[in-house]
Amino acid sequence: MQPYALERQKEIYLNGFAGKMPDVPFSSDGLEEAAKKIISKKAFAYIAGGAGEEKTVKQNRTAFDKWQIVPQMLKNVSERDTSVTLLNKKLPSPFLLAPVGVLSLAHHDADLAVAKAAASENIPYIFSNQATVPMEVCAQAMNNQTKWFQLYWSKSRDLVESFLQRAEKCGCEALVVTLDTTMLGWRPRDLQLAYLPFLEGKGIAQYTSDPVFTEMLKTYQPQKAERTINMQTLRGLISMVNHYPGNGFFKKLKSGFPIKAVQLFTEMYTNPYTTWADLQFLREHTRLPIFLKGILHAQDAQRALDYGVDGIIVSNHGGRQVDGAIATLDALPQIANVVNKKIPVLLDSGVRSGADVFKAIALGANAVCFGRPYVYALAIQGENGVKQWIKNIKAEFELTMALSGCAHPSEINIDCMQTVVTQ
Repeated sequence: MQPYALERQKEIYLNGFAGKMPDVPFSSDGLEEAAKKIISKKAFAYIAGGAGEEKTVKQNRTAFDKWQIVPQMLKNVSERDTSVTLLNKKLPSPFLLAPVGVLSLAHHDADLAVAKAAASENIPYIFSNQATVPMEVCAQAMNNQTKWFQLYWSKSRDLVESFLQRAEKCGCEALVVTLDTTMLGWRPRDLQLAYLPFLEGKGIAQYTSDPVFTEMLKTYQPQKAERTINMQTLRGLISMVNHYPGNGFFKKLKSGFPIKAVQLFTEMYTNPYTTWADLQFLREHTRLPIFLKGILHAQDAQRALDYGVDGIIVSNHGGRQVDGAIATLDALPQIANVVNKKIPVLLDSGVRSGADVFKAIALGANAVCFGRPYVYALAIQGENGVKQWIKNIKAEFELTMALSGCAHPSEINIDCMQTVVTQ
């Protein structure tokens, strides 16, 4: 693989010499601050917020700070290769774009912009179950580039089966089952603003584009409830209609489907009744490899092996579900030890930089998933923002790896690390 990082640096510096400054900040804090100035207060709260006092959000970052990289000198790193192999497929870098819902809060091009950017840089993208753009549209934009699909387990098995069939048909190469969101966590930022984007018809495109869901709408009879009519509720109604597929605002409004779609979605999109035994249903209805996202306990990692899943994603949903939960990097070593390289182990939540990728690999991850950083880049400059951010992360990881004495991710291990010594 041709080394990339020095060329990326050269491009940036030469552009600066010609008076063209970078559009996308390089630091994670800079990304967040820039995005905050662009998007609405409600949108930023939904994207940036976490559960409770947001201690888990903070711990996800603190966990990375507990470890230090110990570079080793006089290693020949003139030829560098950042590629890894997942599911028998070679990927250029050890990271993927995690599924993030309601991306229209960040940018009007939403998932489609991310799909195009990921495809242009050959980075796998995990389509969100709570997307603004249907999976088929994003898949078409990515052509043959690697794409996976995230599944939230609905109360309707028919709908779950339909999602599985659609994911296979549009070329997704793996299924990511999110385990930690059978109910929404307690998120004070959203609660303080009394805002849930799904109630405006946002982030439910996988449902409104699904044949099973749309068939259910024809016979669905929601419970009648008294509603306050004011400018706020009218804006919400307009949003519902605009986000529902099809042409003709008044035609869609008259059908009643936009309102019914939101109501039906809120009744069925989470399923707290799901258990380990339900994994058999997935095995019977898809050929796709199954990754379980949300594993934090070593016993759950062992159960995943026992149930024959194909991979694990160590995740606490970016700190959005359980306040005070264990940080993912703290959970990783024990889980990696249990798995013992039998299946891939990925990690998300708190990953912000190329150095973070290095640390996660050293502690047992095969790859990582980025979430909020690319969403902030999307907010800043749409498809190009995500593309520029990917280029920067690819370069930073390559330089971190090489300057630490490793020419390939396979050389990154616990010997490259030490814990922070406290006085």
